[in-house]
Amino acid sequence: MSVETRSVLTAVLAAVVAVAGYLGVLPLAGVSGALVLVLTVGWPALAALPFRPGAGAVVALGGLGSVAAVTFTAEQPYLQHMALVLAGAVVLAFVNELLRRDGRLRMVESVSGTVAGTVLASCVTGWVATARLEGGRELVVAGAVALALGSAAVALRGRTWLVYVITVAAATGGGTLVGWVLPSVELLAGTVLGVGVGVLVVAMHALFDRFPALRHRIPSLAVTVLPVTVSGLLVYVAGRVLAA
Repeated sequence: MSVETRSVLTAVLAAVVAVAGYLGVLPLAGVSGALVLVLTVGWPALAALPFRPGAGAVVALGGLGSVAAVTFTAEQPYLQHMALVLAGAVVLAFVNELLRRDGRLRMVESVSGTVAGTVLASCVTGWVATARLEGGRELVVAGAVALALGSAAVALRGRTWLVYVITVAAATGGGTLVGWVLPSVELLAGTVLGVGVGVLVVAMHALFDRFPALRHRIPSLAVTVLPVTVSGLLVYVAGRVLAA
């Protein structure tokens, strides 16, 4: 899957997150769960894990469990039960190794890759937690719009440094625009959030762009959704700091 295709799909997913966040917590939780499932399909192949069905099951249970925990936690901090979910996922990662019948080759890589995928999947809960904050829906929209514009810009062709500058500028402009249009989002908050999202998009593009596995469709699914899942945690942190 080409970088242009991945970038456009990431932008589309970010736009879906923006719409779901504006509609409410439950629609956003549903979209977050769907993102976890897509990451579950692609991550074991991207990380070249030796026992992919078991690893995918652990990532799915950890990610979906985290989304459910954040969605239905009664009071702040909404992430308070995530530690229990992640601890359970670590235990499941070791159970996954016990179920292997292939000699358990590369066991360290298998455990660490499975746990890493679960952590990355659980980052999507940041979108849901942000939406539950006062004025959080607008922050979700700001972060998702910044992500959509930044993801679309990184698909441009040209000198690498120039594309990265344009990407950060596009994401910053998106966050600033939402901060200007929606009165509940301060202009400074939208700008800072846009800068952070833009830098994240650039960093993830630089990290994964040359992976040989991205010649195949299934690993590309993980790279397509990763900017969306990881941005959730960034938006939540920015919301807690800037909107405090």
